[in-house]
Amino acid sequence: MTLVLEEGKNVELKQTGTYAIVAITKHGVVLARNLHANFHQTDLFYMSKFEKGDEVEQNITLFEGNVRMLLPTLFKKYKGIIMIISLGAVVRMIAPILKDKKTDPAVVVIDDKGQHVISVLSGHLGGANELTREVAELLHATPVITTASDVQKTIPVDLFGSRFGWVWESAEKLTPVSASVVNEEHVAIIQESGEKNWWMHDKALPGNLKIYQTIEDAIDAKPKAALVVTHRHLTDEEKVILQNGVLYRPKVIVLGIGCNRGTSSEEIEQVIHTTLEELQFSVKSVKAICSIDLKKDEAGIIEVAQKHQWEFSCYTVEELNSIQIELPSETVYKFTGAYGVSEPAARLYSGAHTLALTKKKSGNVTISVAVIPY
Repeated sequence: MTLVLEEGKNVELKQTGTYAIVAITKHGVVLARNLHANFHQTDLFYMSKFEKGDEVEQNITLFEGNVRMLLPTLFKKYKGIIMIISLGAVVRMIAPILKDKKTDPAVVVIDDKGQHVISVLSGHLGGANELTREVAELLHATPVITTASDVQKTIPVDLFGSRFGWVWESAEKLTPVSASVVNEEHVAIIQESGEKNWWMHDKALPGNLKIYQTIEDAIDAKPKAALVVTHRHLTDEEKVILQNGVLYRPKVIVLGIGCNRGTSSEEIEQVIHTTLEELQFSVKSVKAICSIDLKKDEAGIIEVAQKHQWEFSCYTVEELNSIQIELPSETVYKFTGAYGVSEPAARLYSGAHTLALTKKKSGNVTISVAVIPY
C-alpha cells in the first residue's frame, strides 16, 4: 500500500497497531524496520523510494509526498508516534497540530544512528517517557527524558515486554490494570516464561507490585489486578486471575518442522495449530520455525512463516547431527544425511535440554516443539 500525500487531501490508512513508526531517510528506514520487527503493536510508515519489496508481507505502509501531511492522521489514530527524523524538524511539523496534553499522543524522536531516543511530547499523560525507555532498551540507545517530575518508576502495562516482542492476549483490561498500577494498589505478577530482565529502573520494584511463583498463589493473595506472562492457555480455575488482569504472550515457542517436498502451507499450518492446541500452548507465543537447510526454499513453510511474521531458520546436516536426539531416524538419514530434522532443529534454536513435544508425524509433516528457557 502506497499513500500519496497531498495538501488538503484526507489520508486513509490501515491501522493495526497502537504505535506508529515513521522514517524518511535510508538509515532511518533500516532502523525503523528493525524496531518494527521487534517492537510489537507498531505500524511502520516510510517513503516509497526506500521500498524493499517485502512491505506487504511485513505490513509496512509506503508513502509519497511530504511526511508533514501524514502527521494529522497519525495524531488522531495512534497512542504514540516514534519518528526517526531530526528533533527540530519534528517540532516544526507537530507544532500546528498540537491541541492539549490530555489528548495529544506521545511523540518520541530517534536520531538517524539510533544512539538517542528522546521523549518529546506527552511524557507523563501520554506515556512518551515510558515509551522512550522501552524503545531505548531495545535499541541499546540512551533515553533522553527531561520531565522534571519524572519520578513514578513503575511498569507501563500497555508496553510491558514490548521490546521483547510480548503481545497481549486481549487489550480489554489494560486501562483498569494500569489504574491499579499507578494508584499503588496490590498488583500480582506471575511469569511462567519469557525474558526475565524486564525491570529496567535503578531502584527496587515498587512495593505494590508483588511477584508470585504460581497463579494459584496469586489468586490466594487476592490482588486488585494481575500481570500474567505465559505461553500456555490458562485453565478455567486460573482464569479467575484475569477478572482484572492482562495476559501477555512472550515469544518463546520454537517449531521444528520437517515435511515432504511440496507440502502445502495449509497442511503445515493445520498441523501447527492442532499440535499447539494439544499442548495447550498459544500460537501468539511462537517465535520461529526451524528446519534443515534443504528446506530453505520450501514454499509451504516460507508462506506460513511470512503469514505469521515468524523467523525461519535452517541448519546444515552437520549442525543437526551434532545434537543428541531421542528419536533418530534411519529413514530420514537415508534421504537427508541427518538422523533427524524437527527435533534437533528445535533444540538448536531454543537451547532447551528437553522438548515440550519430541516429535510427532502428521500426514506430510513432522513437528517438534520447544520452549526457550530463560
